[in-house]
Amino acid sequence: RAELMNNGMLLVNEWHSRPEDFDETGVVSVGKYYSGDQKIQVKDNNVTLFPNAIVALREALDGAKAEGLEHYLVEEGYRTYEQQDQYFQNKVTKLSSKYTGDALIAAAKKEVNYPGTSEYNSGLGFELRQYEKNDPDFNSQKYSTTEQGKWMNENCWKYGIVFRFPQRGWPLETSTDKSFKTGVSKHLNLYRYVGKGNAVIMHYLDFTLEEYIEYLEEHPHIALFEDGVLKYEVYRQYIGDAGYIDVQLTRNARNYSSSLDNMGGIITVFEY
Repeated sequence: RAELMNNGMLLVNEWHSRPEDFDETGVVSVGKYYSGDQKIQVKDNNVTLFPNAIVALREALDGAKAEGLEHYLVEEGYRTYEQQDQYFQNKVTKLSSKYTGDALIAAAKKEVNYPGTSEYNSGLGFELRQYEKNDPDFNSQKYSTTEQGKWMNENCWKYGIVFRFPQRGWPLETSTDKSFKTGVSKHLNLYRYVGKGNAVIMHYLDFTLEEYIEYLEEHPHIALFEDGVLKYEVYRQYIGDAGYIDVQLTRNARNYSSSLDNMGGIITVFEY
């Protein structure tokens, strides 16, 4: 269950707190995961993620480098429940001069997610910006307007990563407002690992994570073809809170991945 929980599709938002048995022991330092030329630039070595998210990010950074784009920095990754609680309490304290009671909590939630409901609590979400040593002008640019930001926002889906909180005209001019689904209206350069098959389908259907899971609830078996050839097949089966799960596999697929979605289902993606 722990492995399936951290495999990419766990929905964490304002309405769906991460499960009580969430296991954070698998998160590792992003800066230390690779070494030498493969090392990922981070704010500091306390920035952590689950390995599958780091591997996908490394592939995306390699893709950007092939286009002549470098100098990405991971600003933030996983937050523990306690860290998120501290962020939230700090915001409550800051707003306490203006609000009280339920109004205070509601106002704080508009700025900082309640502990356990933040994408930062998933271990699969991370924030990017641009950074080059001794170049303050480059570092001060708005990330989404840089060539680094534009490329990542246009291409991250190819590597199993999605931009988590799109809004109208942001981060791309063609982006549509999804804040009514995500519950987040702040401009955050936050990405989320979901796996390649899921990311491709989410990209072509213009779905957020919330919309994609809702779609799979109504259409539990979908397939994506590339040039008339089956590329990905997705199955969602409802399992509730079962501790042991049987997943039907197919011999024809060259790879597969299963993940809990925090909505009572398990999503299995076959790659052909």
